[in-house]
Amino acid sequence: MTQTFGTPFIGRGDELSRLTGVLERAGDGEPRAVLVAGDAGVGKTRTLTEAAAHAAAAGTTVLTGHCVDLGDVGLPYLPFTEILGAAAADDRLASAFAAHPAVDRLTGAGRGTDTAPDPGGRLPLFEAVAGLLADLAGITPLLLIIEDLHWADQSSRDLLRFLLSRGVLQRPAAGDPARRLAFFASYRADDLHRRHPLRPLLAELIRLPAVDRLELRPMADADVARLVRALRTGPVSDSTVRGIVERAEGNAFYAEELLAALPGDDDPVSPVMPSGLADVLLIRIEQLSDTAQQVLRTAAVAGRRVEHELLREAVQLPEEELESALREAVGRQLLVPGADSTYSFRHALTREAVYADLLPGERVRLHRRFAGLLAGQARSAKNAAERAHHFRESHDLPDALTASLEAADHAQCVGAPAEELRHLEAALELWPAVDAGARPDGGTVALTLRASAAAARAGETHRAVHLTRDALARVGSDADSELAARVRYTLAGNLMRIDSLKDAFTYSSEALALIPAEPPSYTWVWAAATHVMAARHVGRAEDAERVARQALATAEQLRLADAQADLTISLVGMEADDRRTPKGRERLRRARELAHGAGNFPVEMRALFSLAIGCYESGDLEECLTWLGDGVDRARRSGLLSSPYALELRYLQSLVLYTLGRWDACARAAADDAEVLPAAAGFATGPALYVALARGEHEAAVGGARALLDGPFDWMSALVASIVLTDAAARDGDAEEAVRRLRAAAESLTDASGTGPPPVVVRLAALALSAVADAAEESRRSGDPAAAGRWAQTATELVELARSTAATGGKGGEQGPEGVAWLARAEAEWLRARTGPDVAAWERAVTAFGYGDPYELARSRRRFAEALLAAGRREEAGEQARAARDTAVRLGAAPLREELEELLRRGRLAGSPAAAERVAALTARESDVLRLLGRGRTNRQIGEELFISGKTASVHVSNILAKLGAASRTEAVAIAYREGLIAPETTPSA
Repeated sequence: MTQTFGTPFIGRGDELSRLTGVLERAGDGEPRAVLVAGDAGVGKTRTLTEAAAHAAAAGTTVLTGHCVDLGDVGLPYLPFTEILGAAAADDRLASAFAAHPAVDRLTGAGRGTDTAPDPGGRLPLFEAVAGLLADLAGITPLLLIIEDLHWADQSSRDLLRFLLSRGVLQRPAAGDPARRLAFFASYRADDLHRRHPLRPLLAELIRLPAVDRLELRPMADADVARLVRALRTGPVSDSTVRGIVERAEGNAFYAEELLAALPGDDDPVSPVMPSGLADVLLIRIEQLSDTAQQVLRTAAVAGRRVEHELLREAVQLPEEELESALREAVGRQLLVPGADSTYSFRHALTREAVYADLLPGERVRLHRRFAGLLAGQARSAKNAAERAHHFRESHDLPDALTASLEAADHAQCVGAPAEELRHLEAALELWPAVDAGARPDGGTVALTLRASAAAARAGETHRAVHLTRDALARVGSDADSELAARVRYTLAGNLMRIDSLKDAFTYSSEALALIPAEPPSYTWVWAAATHVMAARHVGRAEDAERVARQALATAEQLRLADAQADLTISLVGMEADDRRTPKGRERLRRARELAHGAGNFPVEMRALFSLAIGCYESGDLEECLTWLGDGVDRARRSGLLSSPYALELRYLQSLVLYTLGRWDACARAAADDAEVLPAAAGFATGPALYVALARGEHEAAVGGARALLDGPFDWMSALVASIVLTDAAARDGDAEEAVRRLRAAAESLTDASGTGPPPVVVRLAALALSAVADAAEESRRSGDPAAAGRWAQTATELVELARSTAATGGKGGEQGPEGVAWLARAEAEWLRARTGPDVAAWERAVTAFGYGDPYELARSRRRFAEALLAAGRREEAGEQARAARDTAVRLGAAPLREELEELLRRGRLAGSPAAAERVAALTARESDVLRLLGRGRTNRQIGEELFISGKTASVHVSNILAKLGAASRTEAVAIAYREGLIAPETTPSA
């Protein structure tokens, strides 16, 4: 930390103790992070400065990075570039940097040799930074500080998410050096409006066990008074102190500025003094000499921080006058000198107030001066972004356009698609205001299509559609027909990504009509390939097959291997030997090889997805996982993890892990992907919500599902959310809500597809039917035949919906094993709603779910056991109930386990496992939890001692109760003592 203060540290002793406690734990090898929140001026920087001084005095290396507000100009990875640049200058750390050359892209060491765009370098870069920081923390205790996180660019937020949730805060493997690392990051809480991009990241990070949040609240009045008296060298009257305390409202910076604005004779705070902080700051600044004010105004145009040489050239003052002015500004603590020959405004609000007070002409002139000076410096990502900002603010639009495009190129090079998109959109805004002769090569349509591609890579699918529509609007009637067709089929492809299928078909038809099939051309082939997919989506199968065969012949004639692959994939989906058959999958494998050889990653992703979904639909889940792993790994390496088919691969991978009962792997994969996937791709990790709901984390699952419904409609997000919310309503016993959720989902998902209800409606109907059947049974038990009849009628309507949906197979195909199982479940629930549990129906459901879904098999076994019990077949009922309970225990499905325990007790079903068998079933982690239960620990305390969450500890406790056959924690401990699993602890005598 280069910033120093000459005032005493008052009123933040508790907060500092928390930070120093974290530093001590980090020094012992327990890496931790603290998010420091507070309003502007409340004392975040000062508190961090004290903590940094404490760390440095203890031998810790302190590295600080700052986020900068440059308006709409992105500056990718700026705080990390600053941190790593400072570390790279430390000779002690050179060996660590040598082991991670990928980090050179942020430090600038590799800029001269690596200028080509590298869209696939984002994840390797993140991993390299994490590895480097881990190595640095092995060399020296390390404190990383990032200030003003509310101004962080998206790429910096993504890297921070990666580091804290998967990288530097993880405990090292056995034998690796301890990670003596602490991470402090500050942000303005009052700047975080409801849609601020930092809010979801903070909500995610604060749930991590190694991340704490420290909120700096307004200081107590007594502390503000102490601060005011300590700041004043001479005596200060009580009335002055009271006035400042009242106006400061607990904000230390406000108090300091109000005091500094007082005249030297210590008059009370004048009632005519402006109450706004900006006015207070300007009054203080006006007390400076004219030259010092000129320097501050110039520095304010540069930003929060400015290099000495750049400021010197901008103010154009003799060296002695400049030094005198700077000494005056530093002496008044308006500017703070940095060790790297820079000057920073002591507080961002100071800079904002000075900048806002500039005259319009003065502001333009200074921006023009900085732009010209930066133009003479070496090109870099920072330089390009700053030039774009200054040129735009100085109304030098041609140079602003050029710099924006250069900044976009730099953002692409470092794998920052969101920043690339912002720069490209800035260029598009500037384009019409720049004379044609001053514009770079290439037209506005091509530039808009590039922006659309960047939006797609950033996961902004709706933005990609908007930009492609804009490109279409820019295509004039006299435009080249090939360009016009390209825009239309690109728009059609983007529309399919957001499930606007009818519009996609319209534009793909227009694209095909613009280009003749003869003579053969690249553009016609790809327009046809896009049209084939769009036609299939809207049920035009004959049209799709005809065009596909014609286009495949043309692609073979032109030797367009990737187009051949794409069209082959489409044709496999329309033939009898489809993706579910060995012959169809062999053709898909050849298509994948063609696409890979041609270097067309999106088509390769489509082939891999088709292979995986074919295996899934045919019940070959293990083979499905193999293809999914191949596809996801390929997507990561190619930088296409956010592309449509890659996202669907990731969703399917998560779904298969859930289906197979590998719930921990499903949850871990979701947590890992949350670090690198865009917010719009939440559906890809949706099956983790199924896990949370099944394990009893009801609020988290429902909250996550509702979050998927925020923003523009997304078909996959709506599907995932509908499953969670319908099942949650059924578990709550709210049959009306479950039915409402089912019907709303069927309507919205059908509208989007345009081809009838999708297959998922069968599953949703079965889930809603479970609640309807419960309501019908309860009505019969309570003696209300009218209500029972109404629920039975509702059940008939729902089962008819399930039957009609299953009959279509979702676009004409037959139901796979999963669809057959869910229809069997729906039929069994329908019978339960009408007349009660039916043994044969539930036996069919149990058999159907035997294809490889242990959880749904267990849920069906529970109902089967109830039916058997009602039929007097007690021994068979007990077998089914115990088998289901064992599955529930293994999966950690606490609600289902409790239901089965209740069934076993209520039915007095004999044959429960012996104590020795129950004891043997305890895992090593459950044994650890049981030991702590014996010590009287709460779930939270267990989680802290075992470094797991309190919710996970609760799941382990539930599993222990089930395995020991205990009704309470106390009984479980008693059984454990009796069986010798734990021994009573003795206290040594004094």
